[in-house]
Amino acid sequence: MDETIVQDKKGSFRDSVATITKEGSRNFINPKKPKGRLYNLRTWFSIFYLVVFFTLPFIKVYGEPLFMLNVLDRKFIIFGMVFWPQDFFIFGIAMLTFVVFVVLFTVVFGRIFCGWACPQTIFMEMVFRKIEYWIDGDAAQQKQLRAMPWAGKKIWKRVFKFIVFFVISFIIANFFLAYLISMDQLLGYVQNPGGHIGTLIALLIFTTVFFFVYWWFREQACIVVCPYGRLQGVLLDKNSIVVAYDRLRGEPRGKLKKAADHDCKCVDCKEDGACKNIAAKFEAIKPLPQGDCIDCVACVRVCPTGIDIRNGTQLECVNCTACIDACDAIMTSIDKPKGLIRYASENSITKGVKLKFTAMIKAYTAVLSLLLSLLIFLLVSRTDLDARLMRTAGMTYTTLPDGRISNLYNLKLANKTHEDIPFTLKLENINGEIEYVGSSEMVVKKEDYSHLQFFIKLNKSEIKSWKTELQIGMYANGEKIKTIMAKFIGPEIYN
Repeated sequence: MDETIVQDKKGSFRDSVATITKEGSRNFINPKKPKGRLYNLRTWFSIFYLVVFFTLPFIKVYGEPLFMLNVLDRKFIIFGMVFWPQDFFIFGIAMLTFVVFVVLFTVVFGRIFCGWACPQTIFMEMVFRKIEYWIDGDAAQQKQLRAMPWAGKKIWKRVFKFIVFFVISFIIANFFLAYLISMDQLLGYVQNPGGHIGTLIALLIFTTVFFFVYWWFREQACIVVCPYGRLQGVLLDKNSIVVAYDRLRGEPRGKLKKAADHDCKCVDCKEDGACKNIAAKFEAIKPLPQGDCIDCVACVRVCPTGIDIRNGTQLECVNCTACIDACDAIMTSIDKPKGLIRYASENSITKGVKLKFTAMIKAYTAVLSLLLSLLIFLLVSRTDLDARLMRTAGMTYTTLPDGRISNLYNLKLANKTHEDIPFTLKLENINGEIEYVGSSEMVVKKEDYSHLQFFIKLNKSEIKSWKTELQIGMYANGEKIKTIMAKFIGPEIYN
């Protein structure tokens, strides 16, 4: 990053954040209410996002939620597909794919995700901030309210905002819980809260956390807690597209001067300096010096993290585009082209270079393509019925009275579908008998586990080694769905 950008007027580098005072106390940012084309687009996107968030728990597939991440029961449903701990390798590949995607996206587009799609930003800026503008007013009114003594107007506004913020936080916490345990189970808890005190306490704890974040912590969640800003710091390069200030066009910056501040040479001026020549007066109104930036700090006033984007790309910038809209409005008012602050890369500003498909981008794209291919293959080849067969621990073999040799096995099954699966087992590579222990009902309930014990009995003539390979076919509705491999332990080799 260019040193001329990150240095302040005194020539020293910025070593603090806007949300912390020099004394180390909390400095609350009161951004001016943004408006403009990009803000309107973000608003519509946020509405879509919130509609999806609050309606998705009610959507069901085969009687089950479309999405559910039940960590406690280790049951996950994504787009109607049921995943169990046995599918952890798929989850691992999916997470690795997501990380590579985030890296590639950040290298190319910077932190656009934070400003447009991050839940923290959407809830903060498009829900709680709008409510704050409605109750407390714009930035100036919020500052006045904070400076007021604790009297009638300030008290009722604070109490009212507190209640509204807490209620919304409680609603958000409930919907997050619905994504964990399903909406049906959540509604069951609501109907009988006394029977689920532990869940209610946990829900209130999460509500308090959400309330704390949106009432007090706010933008510090992005600056102090979220690791993505640090990730951005090591991934961005001069070709990354970010919210950027065109310093070549804007510098040197200076205030607009009025006609009275200029040396007017026309003959129509009076002794008091007032000019009768209106045309000459307005012609004299121009930005001095020649840079397009008039140092109006409109970009700073609307920034939700309190930074000055003219100092270059910074950790606190979440690419919310508020500064773009504010600057475009000022440029329009002084008859200058828009885009002094815009989505751009460092090279596009300094060299006029468009986005290039660099070697790093190519490498990340190749890795991402391979991971996506692997993930798609694993999802396509994923079986509906997961089976794990193990010999009973601590046992070798048993010689039966009729001379046959038997081994005891444990079969664990996981049904990943929305239907019950009846099945049968059959020895495929050897003659023998399968005898079930206990119930012989061979049905795995939908989205459930099942445990089965059975003996495999072989004649001595079938045993060629102390360890014999077995192939056990699993059939459902007359069709083979899986082949299970097993080891059969016997005595010494029989000839």
